[in-house]
Amino acid sequence: MQLVDWVEAQYPAREFNREAVLFGAATHDIGKTLYVDELSGPGSEHEEAGRELLLAHGVDAELARFAGTHSSWGTPGVGIEDLLVSLADKIWKNKRVSGLEDLVVAELAHASGRAAWEEFMNLDETLTRIGDGAEERLAYQMSYPVRY
Repeated sequence: MQLVDWVEAQYPAREFNREAVLFGAATHDIGKTLYVDELSGPGSEHEEAGRELLLAHGVDAELARFAGTHSSWGTPGVGIEDLLVSLADKIWKNKRVSGLEDLVVAELAHASGRAAWEEFMNLDETLTRIGDGAEERLAYQMSYPVRY
């Protein structure tokens, strides 16, 4: 939500679906309920499984897509909503991914007409602020081990 709020405040002319991004950020890992090993370890089986799970429960395909696209941000044609969901997923853990950030910076520079380096400096400050609490968030999450 902090990221979406920041984009809206800094780039009011850049249209995107706020509610879709928030939904995608909240549900992108729902497939991990089916692949519980991926809750605490690597894996990508949860992605398509999550999309299918959401579709099976009546979620519109435009919203369910985030479960499947949140780690395929490098695919051609990925929109700003998908990029923001992917970026929120990474920065929540304070993981910086330069390729992803470059794509977001390009979108922001296009919207503002400013140089990419200026947009990177703006985004970097915001991502640093959001990522700062990651250690505590992850420790809290790991304090509830998965039992199955």
